[in-house]
Amino acid sequence: MATHAHNHHDHAEPTGRSLTKAAREVLEAQGEQWTDMRGDIFAVLAAEDKPASAYDIADKVSKKRGKRVAPNSVYRILDLFVTNNLAQRVESANAYIVNAHPGCLHDCIFLVCKVCHEATHIDDDALTGQVRGVASHEGFKADRPVIEVLGTCAKCS
Repeated sequence: MATHAHNHHDHAEPTGRSLTKAAREVLEAQGEQWTDMRGDIFAVLAAEDKPASAYDIADKVSKKRGKRVAPNSVYRILDLFVTNNLAQRVESANAYIVNAHPGCLHDCIFLVCKVCHEATHIDDDALTGQVRGVASHEGFKADRPVIEVLGTCAKCS
């Protein structure tokens, strides 16, 4: 079973404006600026109910802004979000999901449905700690364990 015994700071289950505010505070605390473009990309990502590709995000931001936004620009901002723990990358889908707890540092485990493509994020610090321990035992310094379980979610079973 997943371990969820950790503190998600002051903003437990933030949504909408409070999530954006928390993300902005985390980014600015790292010395980065919260630009309109970054805000638009974060808003689109936060509104998604499943992992979104940079191309999907670029299309939605382009429509919102009324001018084309290049996917390369979106990728750079998404990389910044991942680096600052505002978003997480679902490697198997080459897509991103918003971190509902900005600033909370955990290695992620994703349960990715092959049918509906939803990715459920769970925290299990004991399991990911074991993965880091195995890597360390082999003389390998893990930056970020990526654990993704591909299968079928309960809704699609």
